[in-house]
Amino acid sequence: MTLDSIDQRLLAALQKDAHLTSQELGEMLHLSASQIGRRRQRLEAEGIIRHYAARLNAHKLGLTVQAFVQVALKAHGPENAKSFARLIDSRPEITGAWALTGEADYLLRVYAEDLSALNSVIHDVLLPHPAVARVQSQIVMDQLKADAPLPV
Repeated sequence: MTLDSIDQRLLAALQKDAHLTSQELGEMLHLSASQIGRRRQRLEAEGIIRHYAARLNAHKLGLTVQAFVQVALKAHGPENAKSFARLIDSRPEITGAWALTGEADYLLRVYAEDLSALNSVIHDVLLPHPAVARVQSQIVMDQLKADAPLPV
């Protein structure tokens, strides 16, 4: 699907504030509310807009520790990968997961209430998994840039 400059500006605006109404977006982009509505529906139907969500403040929710955890598997096979994917999908404290090239096979983003809770995720959840060979964690000291919108 080809995006024109209006689509790009619409997507940029929605990434900053998904609560904007079609009327507000129309005023920003110099289009009618119905034109904005049709464009938005097309972008949703094409799967470019996947869903809308609220960004929550982890610290205010008591999640004071954020860590990135690298995981290396013992053996690489489809069953190990599927089994590990099921494990990380079942854990709400693992909020992001990426398959990597290089020394680690996976990078996990973990939010925890405290260091003890992070320790529990590592020692009681990840390390006991039969496919896991090694785990290395890095605790986030400060986030210099918030998760940003995609460049459109």
